[in-house]
Amino acid sequence: MQQRAEDNFLTVFFHGMIMGVANKIPGVSGGLVAFVLGFYEKFILSLSRLNVKSFGLLLRGRFRSFLNYVQLHFLFFLFLGVLVSYFSLAKILDYLLAFYELHVWSLFFGLVLGSIYHIAKQIKYPNINAFFLLLLGLLIGYGLINLTQASENDNLWYIFLCGVVSVSGMTLPGLSGSFLLILMGNYVLLLVDSVNVLFEALKLVLQGDLSILWKDAQIRATNTILIVFLMGSITGLVAFSHMIKFIYKRYQNQTELLILGFIIGSLQMLWPWKIEMLQVKKDGFAMDSDQHLIVSNYLDYLPNLNLSENWAAILTIFLGIATVLILEKNASIKRRIRLRINRKKH
Repeated sequence: MQQRAEDNFLTVFFHGMIMGVANKIPGVSGGLVAFVLGFYEKFILSLSRLNVKSFGLLLRGRFRSFLNYVQLHFLFFLFLGVLVSYFSLAKILDYLLAFYELHVWSLFFGLVLGSIYHIAKQIKYPNINAFFLLLLGLLIGYGLINLTQASENDNLWYIFLCGVVSVSGMTLPGLSGSFLLILMGNYVLLLVDSVNVLFEALKLVLQGDLSILWKDAQIRATNTILIVFLMGSITGLVAFSHMIKFIYKRYQNQTELLILGFIIGSLQMLWPWKIEMLQVKKDGFAMDSDQHLIVSNYLDYLPNLNLSENWAAILTIFLGIATVLILEKNASIKRRIRLRINRKKH
């Protein structure tokens, strides 16, 4: 029997790694990755089954029934991929952003453009109300990216709230969890500094220095922050999945219209050609605790077409669009194969 694509856990793991990278890019959503790759509904359904019924099965010792009901294998390999990406692909992404920033933003801009086309094809446009929903989503997206950024806050209750809010990017296509963390002021603390400290600690542990986990004050504090952030993320995942399942089941077309408008409205964030506007104080430019200049905003501009690097960036945008179209075509072929197999069975 041919194994279904969604049951190939190596594929699920790879999808999780892509989601992990997408979650780290402001303006890109892990939920959008799930939507384009065709496992969004399965993802939401699995999360929403973490409910009273599933925990009842667990308490009664019916572990196999619990595993099958929740599709725990799927969730395990997906989130394992997300976790691994934070310490592998995400580190590579940091390097690429440092040395090839224009091309990284161009690629993601193209990927999201392709995703817009992918989502737009699936939506029905029944009446004028559909376009009002599209406009509403667009205005929300544009308004959100122009909000003022909050200051960094390491209070544990706020870290928990950051986990709840930021994880919405995994459950709602188009809503970037990393961008929400920027607005809440804790993007650097949670997705850069904490991950880097934990990465260095893991290297020391692998070298045999286990005492570092409780002797080093910075590592202990980082562990506490990440555990609280993880607890908030799990809470948010379960809560949002139940809410989205309820809304999506009853208002799928309207929800997708809002999502499409939101993605279009927030697309400006991914525009590759931008100038950093530094935060200014009375005595000069503002700097964080690590003596890094603080960026308060960005000024977009049109590329100079006389420069070869800008043409290379434009080609990278088309590469991003083509990638989504190829993935869409591949998913379509797999769906047709599964339909044929199911017809033969019946």
